[in-house]
Amino acid sequence: MSTLEERFDKAEEIILKRSFRKNNGFEDSCYIFDYEPSKELYVRERIDFIKKKGESVDMAIKVFDIYDIIIQICKNKGFLEKNFEFEQKKGLERVTKAIGNMLRVTTPNNLVVKYIEEHSEGADVIFLTGIGKCFPLFRAHNVLNNLNGVVHNIPVVMFYPGSYDGQYLVLFSQIKDDNHYRAFKLADR
Repeated sequence: MSTLEERFDKAEEIILKRSFRKNNGFEDSCYIFDYEPSKELYVRERIDFIKKKGESVDMAIKVFDIYDIIIQICKNKGFLEKNFEFEQKKGLERVTKAIGNMLRVTTPNNLVVKYIEEHSEGADVIFLTGIGKCFPLFRAHNVLNNLNGVVHNIPVVMFYPGSYDGQYLVLFSQIKDDNHYRAFKLADR
């Protein structure tokens, strides 16, 4: 069993290789790096470190924080303050549903995926973060299921606070997602 630091060292080595950027020709490359949620701050530091190291070898790593994207979309549509009021009147479950509808999370026109698509030009690698911060508003499958169809030939790495067994994601190692994924584990535990 590897430590988180050892797994990040291995992930960094894999990501910074030129061959990582090449599509294998069969499908888009989606990877998941799972980790213990209690290590979130360490993970953020390592992501920043890898991004800076990528810049030093002329690799453009674009980091998309899903939570920040959701907040930005809500602000742009004038819904952020309204959501706070709606939550007080109707509760979290209704706000979650309203935000999901506004983001079009279950449609091919998912606004978070569209945002990533529009802002990924020039990226050699895409990092997705913030999955834990946006629960229960947004789940990993809402981006993974639609992203491969719009971001071609760019490897995507989702940093996931929980566990991934090669098929199923378990958020915070407690909340199992019922969706099956065809993503590769970036570095085994």
